[in-house]
Amino acid sequence: MKNITLAIDEKLLEEVRIYAARQQTSVNALVRAHLETLVRGQERAQSAIADLKRLSESSEARLGPDFRFDREDSHAR
Repeated sequence: MKNITLAIDEKLLEEVRIYAARQQTSVNALVRAHLETLVRGQERAQSAIADLKRLSESSEARLGPDFRFDREDSHAR
């Protein structure tokens, strides 16, 4: 595991230390978990986009040349 140096506002760091203590964890663990959440969220989003593209390309549904999106119809109740 690599170490990094992080510059952070002193007041924010103190608040984060208090938060970490209340959660019975460390600032290091909080930062690591947050960074992992960011990366995993991006990976899930990219995977979902790829799945949608694959589904749309394999779909047999066709709208036809005369299809027009009608905003009024989409908001009709």
